[in-house]
Amino acid sequence: MGELFRSEEMTLAQLFLQSEAAYCCVSELGEIGMVQFRDLNPDVNVFQRKFVNEVRRCEEMDRKLRFVEKEIKKADMPIVDTGENPEVPVPRDMIDLEATFEKLENELKEINTNQEALKKNFLELTELKHILRRTQQFFDEMEDPTLLEESSTLLDPNEVNRVAPLRLGFVAGVIGRERIPTFERMLWRVCRGNVFLRQADIEDSLEDPSSGDQVHKSVFIIFFQGDQLKNRVKKICEGFRATLYPCPETPQERKEMLAGVNARIDDLQMVLNQTEDHRQRVLQAAAKAVRVWFIKVRKMKAIYHTLNLCNIDVTQKCLIAEVWCPVSDLDSIQFALRRGTEKSGSTVPSILNRMQTKQTPPTYNKTNKLTSGFQNIVDAYGIGSYREINPAPYTIITFPFLFAVMFGDLGHGVLMTCAALYLVLRESRLIAQKNDNEMFSMVFAGRYIILMMGLFSIYTGIIYNDCFSKSLNVFGSGWSVRPMFNVRVGGNWTFETLEGNKVLQLDPAVDGVFKGPYPIGIDPIWNIATNKLTFLNSFKMKMSIILGVIHMLFGVTLSLFNHLYFQKPLNIYLGFIPEIVFMASLFGYLVLLIFYKWLSYNVRLSRDAPSLLIAFINMFLFNYSDPTVKPLYTGQQALQTLLVLIALACVPCMLIVKTLVLRRQYLWRKNLGTQNFGGIRVGNGPTDDEAEIIQHDQLSQHSEDEPEAREEEEFNFADVAVHQAIHTIEYCLGCISNTASYLRLWALSLAHAQLSEVLWSMVMHIGLSTRSVAGFFLLSIVFCFFAVLTVAILLIMEGLSAFLHALRLHWVEFQNKFYSGQGFKFLPFTFEGILDGKFED
Repeated sequence: MGELFRSEEMTLAQLFLQSEAAYCCVSELGEIGMVQFRDLNPDVNVFQRKFVNEVRRCEEMDRKLRFVEKEIKKADMPIVDTGENPEVPVPRDMIDLEATFEKLENELKEINTNQEALKKNFLELTELKHILRRTQQFFDEMEDPTLLEESSTLLDPNEVNRVAPLRLGFVAGVIGRERIPTFERMLWRVCRGNVFLRQADIEDSLEDPSSGDQVHKSVFIIFFQGDQLKNRVKKICEGFRATLYPCPETPQERKEMLAGVNARIDDLQMVLNQTEDHRQRVLQAAAKAVRVWFIKVRKMKAIYHTLNLCNIDVTQKCLIAEVWCPVSDLDSIQFALRRGTEKSGSTVPSILNRMQTKQTPPTYNKTNKLTSGFQNIVDAYGIGSYREINPAPYTIITFPFLFAVMFGDLGHGVLMTCAALYLVLRESRLIAQKNDNEMFSMVFAGRYIILMMGLFSIYTGIIYNDCFSKSLNVFGSGWSVRPMFNVRVGGNWTFETLEGNKVLQLDPAVDGVFKGPYPIGIDPIWNIATNKLTFLNSFKMKMSIILGVIHMLFGVTLSLFNHLYFQKPLNIYLGFIPEIVFMASLFGYLVLLIFYKWLSYNVRLSRDAPSLLIAFINMFLFNYSDPTVKPLYTGQQALQTLLVLIALACVPCMLIVKTLVLRRQYLWRKNLGTQNFGGIRVGNGPTDDEAEIIQHDQLSQHSEDEPEAREEEEFNFADVAVHQAIHTIEYCLGCISNTASYLRLWALSLAHAQLSEVLWSMVMHIGLSTRSVAGFFLLSIVFCFFAVLTVAILLIMEGLSAFLHALRLHWVEFQNKFYSGQGFKFLPFTFEGILDGKFED
């Protein structure tokens, strides 16, 4: 359980793997996902490593599988995903897999090539069929007797006898429908109007054999005279990518050709259907196994890529690897190596040897479904340094609570909780669906965060007594109007006064008016009070300061556990103690003043209560001579003066004293250390055991970025002084700015409540204003608008705003007190991460 609050203890281990067992051992390590391999060949080119050929073969198989997957998706077939996780195939099975994929790829390519040729032939025959039909219609129209009679009446009979019959040539073809207008204009300009064009659209769309898209085309026939015009027409048709087809001149020949074309189309359609059926059968068989093939190939590729990170000894019989792994998982790693050795059939066991190193280990925090989301929030700021305090366990409580302080509404909290519960209860089905939507994946990954935020919002909504901007009067208000009226009947208040005034002020000092506090949360009568905003403004502002100071003091306290763990007494005495005293003497005192004022001043004394803001300002200015400012308690001046002096005394402790002590320690280690000459100890320095401890402190990697934790050849006093000055100034000024930053809890809480109230009064009030039968339908419509706006604005937009502000409070105001976040993440070699695409090779 202790490892939850601190990263796992890591160790560097050396693996000695026999060549014949290395593949199976790495496979078993990939299944458990507990080791991170180091590259022992950083200077060796990728193409010069031992297993580069095997990696290339795996990449080639992966390419072939992607081609098969593309063909399956093109055919709109679902890829069968049974959730099976096959074992890694042994190296000798690679040849069989390569042959299977090669055969499948060649078969699909051959089918595609034949199918494309058949479709191209089918398209040509279909176009020719439409041309023969349309050209016959054109000739029938031209040979219409009525048209011939009309044309003969326009000519002189004697002239008709003198004109010799002209033979016109023609070409026929198809062209894209969108090119017809431009095609017609070009023919007219180039041929100077000496050609005659007729065109008609093909009603049915045609399939392009190369792309598979549906295209729309038109049939055209062009009449001309002479070879010169014929050449021009053909060149224009070629330029516009029009397809020309031979068309007989006589009707009988056209009829016979059409019959032949129809017969060929029928035969070709049958062949196409058979080819498509064969292709479907091949793809259906591949769709059942392609996912398993992908897993096998990518596992093999990952294994060979990992083996390339290892060294090979001089005997060429053993592979040497270095891995980072958790100390608590060493037994599991040993069992995995033993299983791999047994599976490979090797008689020589694999060896795991722990190593001593000065290098900083990676940071590894074990998580589950609940803690992973909060750990990701922390890691987004920075990966924690090795073995420093992990903020994630505390963030599980503080993050949703601070969010709920800004988002506090019972109704909105219930809606958010219901949405999160749906994701949590159906998480197995939703994971199986594998939704690729990025927004949904992000929300689903944070389902437990949303659930916690919703539950805490319900709690703060009860405290605020706020549900969709309305209060719930469950226990009865603590205020009573009747005793006040009885008192006032003989005085100023009468029945006429009550009827003529909408707003009357209740005096809490009158006995019987205030019966007692509301059992939980804010009294519902404040919802109809005219000074509601004034009261909530003061209450939430003080509450924000209290929560902020407690949160920051908790963060400073956590730094103590870092100093204790890393055995840094200097950081405790000259770091933690001055920091906690400085903050507690100033802002901790302010919190105590808030509670003292709440407890000490009742309704009769509240008029004389001094302002906390003025008192706090006068505390820093040592101004106690103003007669208008009354003290809160006796001895206030002496206590506040003492607290300010104590806070000021803490500054030089952090600024100067710590730097001088660091310099003295460095000189002591340098000049008064232990020197051994022939086993004889010389000097008045520390003993051998003390020197070993000092050396260990010098080599230890501290979680904080402090000069004394770094290995330095020379102690640079100026650098250390500047660093310590920056740290001190940042902390002292940060105490003020960070406390003010927590006022966002107050601001966003008021903004959310006011926006909810505006939405109710501006939208929902319209539907409730009419009480007729038509008002029911109006209310239904208005409620739909109200629901949509509530979800879109108050839940999504306001929720996202409160989420980001709570994120900032944790990153900047809380974590900077104890969390450096300068480590690097533990990325184990795991097949699960590789198959999910989380890690690249």
